[in-house]
Amino acid sequence: MKTLLARLTLIVSLSVAPWAHAAWYEVSASSPILESQQAARVRALEAATFDAMRFAGADVGSLQQLKRFYSQVKAGYQFSGNAVREVQVLEEGTQGGNYVVNLRLDIYPSANACHKTQYKKGMVLTRFPIVSPQQAALGGIYQFGDDFSVLLNREIKQHAQSFVGRGIANVDVSPNSPRTVAMLAEDKDAQFVITGAITDLSATTDASGFGEAQNNRQLAVNVQAMDSESGEVIFQRRYRDVAQWPFERHSQVDTQTARFWQSPYGQMARRMSRNILLDLESSLSCRASKPEIVALKDNIAQINVGRINGVKQGDQLNLWHIASFTDDLGIVRTQRRKSGITLTIARVYESSAEAVVQPNNLSGSIQIGDIVTKGVN
Repeated sequence: MKTLLARLTLIVSLSVAPWAHAAWYEVSASSPILESQQAARVRALEAATFDAMRFAGADVGSLQQLKRFYSQVKAGYQFSGNAVREVQVLEEGTQGGNYVVNLRLDIYPSANACHKTQYKKGMVLTRFPIVSPQQAALGGIYQFGDDFSVLLNREIKQHAQSFVGRGIANVDVSPNSPRTVAMLAEDKDAQFVITGAITDLSATTDASGFGEAQNNRQLAVNVQAMDSESGEVIFQRRYRDVAQWPFERHSQVDTQTARFWQSPYGQMARRMSRNILLDLESSLSCRASKPEIVALKDNIAQINVGRINGVKQGDQLNLWHIASFTDDLGIVRTQRRKSGITLTIARVYESSAEAVVQPNNLSGSIQIGDIVTKGVN
């Protein structure tokens, strides 16, 4: 089968249709035809739906519930129990090696979605090692684990609704060392620590058919997320996919070039990073955000979230006191008690904010490390 290589074009146009009610959105996207027209169509539908959901403010984590329906070639799709109610395919077809779709989507985003009612939570990544480095010999892609970490970190920074990317740490952490997890999270101001490993980069040759043999390569990645407070693993998933490896067997491949990332294998790795983000959104977006009091002077409290987390001047916050006790088994437990104190955001910085304590005569009962939550219940 002839492989057409083309640059991925995501959004071509995205706008609320002026002639329709406000729930309707129009979006166009395209995907290169790397293996089959059907696969390119599905990827274009997914990319267009993702961008429309982000534009509308809908929960992108729920996209995972819709993707399996796109394998059916239809002129329209209707869904229930999702912010996306209907998808109409207005135009579709191939253009210069790309499969292009123009969609019309009926989206009703929920005002109570977790990414709207909570501040964004900090998330730090560690570098993904290659478990079997000898599998990286084909193409000499020994740095691919680092490159995949950078790819996932960029995906989080650019497209996450519920998280703020805190970068990539050069620290090895595991659930067996919760103290290291807590120290890293505190240093990076993160609520979640994401670790992972590349477990399979093996290559196979597909000699079927009458044409030239095609080299395929696996990509398997294990990903886990740990809670910064307890070190507990709260998300764990394995991802596996395979794609054509179009490079010569004895060539050295630079995995930091556009040529690599536009190849079938690079495109597959990019889709995998997007799927990891969507699964993190689906699994962790509704976990309570835990902004802390980090400084207190008179009746002004400073918290460790700011503009990048979604903090706005005038936001009202609840205050929760943190206390610990030892249970009958000798295990130290953390307890949170809601106080009668509220705080109003007075000044917002990039990654912190100042809040006025109300009533101000109770500011003496606030301690460094107390938790605040968005909204007054």
